[in-house]
Amino acid sequence: MDYHRDRGGYDGDHGGFERRGRPNRRNATDIGTTYVRWMQNRRAPGRSLRGFEVERPSSYIADILPPAAYKARPADSIPAKHLHSSLNKVRQPVNVVKWTPEGRRLLTGSTSGEFTLWNGTGFNFETIMQAHDVAIRSIRYSHSNEWLLSADQDGVVKYWQTNFNNVQSIRAHDDAPVRDVAFAPTDTKFVTAADDTTMKLWDFASGTHESTLSGHQWDVKCADWHPTKGLIASGSKDHTVRLWDPRTGRCLTTLHGHKNTLTMVRFEPSNGVLLASCAREQNGRVFDIRMMRDVFMLKGHEKEISCLTWHPIHSSLLTTAGNDGSMFHYLLDEQSPPPGIAATVSPYDSPNPADAPAQTLYPAHRVLHAHEYAIWSMDWHPLGHVLASGSNDRATRFWTRPRPGDDSYMSDRWHIGQEAAEARGTWKKAEAQRQQQEEEMEDEEDGLVDQKMPARLPGLPGLPGLPGLARPAPASHPVGINPDRAQMLDMPGFPNGPPAPPGLDLEALKKAFGGQLPAPPLANGAMPMPNFGNGMPPLPPGFMPPPGFPLPGITGLSDMATNGGSIRRRGPLPSQEESLQAEMRQGKFRTAR
Repeated sequence: MDYHRDRGGYDGDHGGFERRGRPNRRNATDIGTTYVRWMQNRRAPGRSLRGFEVERPSSYIADILPPAAYKARPADSIPAKHLHSSLNKVRQPVNVVKWTPEGRRLLTGSTSGEFTLWNGTGFNFETIMQAHDVAIRSIRYSHSNEWLLSADQDGVVKYWQTNFNNVQSIRAHDDAPVRDVAFAPTDTKFVTAADDTTMKLWDFASGTHESTLSGHQWDVKCADWHPTKGLIASGSKDHTVRLWDPRTGRCLTTLHGHKNTLTMVRFEPSNGVLLASCAREQNGRVFDIRMMRDVFMLKGHEKEISCLTWHPIHSSLLTTAGNDGSMFHYLLDEQSPPPGIAATVSPYDSPNPADAPAQTLYPAHRVLHAHEYAIWSMDWHPLGHVLASGSNDRATRFWTRPRPGDDSYMSDRWHIGQEAAEARGTWKKAEAQRQQQEEEMEDEEDGLVDQKMPARLPGLPGLPGLPGLARPAPASHPVGINPDRAQMLDMPGFPNGPPAPPGLDLEALKKAFGGQLPAPPLANGAMPMPNFGNGMPPLPPGFMPPPGFPLPGITGLSDMATNGGSIRRRGPLPSQEESLQAEMRQGKFRTAR
């Protein structure tokens, strides 16, 4: 497409414009040029208001129009071309991808509970922050684009402003992961779906629970609120899709059609007439809420379908993704049957629509190797020209429509596989790895500097002030720590000294200091140290030094920690206390340190 910049090039025809400085190593997109051309050609010069005739563009590369200009041609907006793959330094499976309302950035949520922001034009890394302590399961923006809700594995829902300032946190469901959240059309209420077989309605302003929607016989895996009506759709592990009235909490109807656990249900955002659903099976379904039945059955997947998404402009373009990393694009007004399979009649065209079977649809385009593992989430750019996907392979990828007449993408590694692409010479592993390393170095340079650097004070292992260790709480102890079982250090000035780290040999430490432990730190923070041959006492058996602590006989480690050689230039990072609590929940460090 004309607004897609290739390596070292520029988008469109700019009459001999010459780039200066270092050539651009990364692909980028600029949708603005296509909108300028579209607005310029909306009405031919000299024509009346009734004219609206436009000459056929002489150059498709320069004059291609945005998706909004092709509302009657959804096939032109199929995202068949791979733009970029973004990998975080802290590589974790990407559970959720969501474009910001203005489309300038992409927000992703990972299993480590981190929010990551990617630039929406150059697709480079911008910043990362610890949003939750556990895996993030759902992210939703309000219709006013002023608030953001995120839900996690522990049943916690957090309120965020657009600048990612966390203003409130509520425990929506006890001991049950919140699988999905959805806003009401007026943004005054929202619904949460969890693994405790229920959905809950909440007042957004006060964060109070209003009612509970009960009726599913198993875990509720997904939910969505109609874009304009008081109607909620939910999908459960009991293989059913249910429609609810949020005013009364009554189940209006139950839609049967799937034979396994539902993974996602989504209303079509433009008209709200169709409801798409997918489950842990090879077929997806599209229901018409006016007829309360399924009208289309989506076939073609060889593995389970994990997620789906509607195009924001074309109501007939639906994309599904599978557990094998494949991505299929369906056109609801085209059947696209494979050779040898006859076309079927749509229920809308049959004499008796209520009893007619659902029409079988096959994908208009297939990207068989979009990801290496299951795709958990997909989201369209608000303008409909870029599709983002997040997968269990820890990668976030961006896809767009190809330029008219360009069919080179059909032989890339995403369509025919890595081995076949290497055999054809359309993809080289060494060059791809080098390009990825260059992009990661650029991300490191462009990333925001950490705003909350941990304090690095000199001291001994087990004392507060060292990175990675939480300060001991004399009045109350953290959850999971038994102070009666902890071995206490006998130190001068501490009648009840801080607890010793597990596995610490106090006798060996006393011998290293001449038979007696040293006094507490002085007022200036300095610690009296004994004279050792290499400047440091030997480490006790089984004791691992904290990050950044200088080791005996090894030079340069302390300088590296001080200069930020082992610190991610990100901002902000998780606190030390939260990291310790996360380790304790996994059964580690059960005694006080």
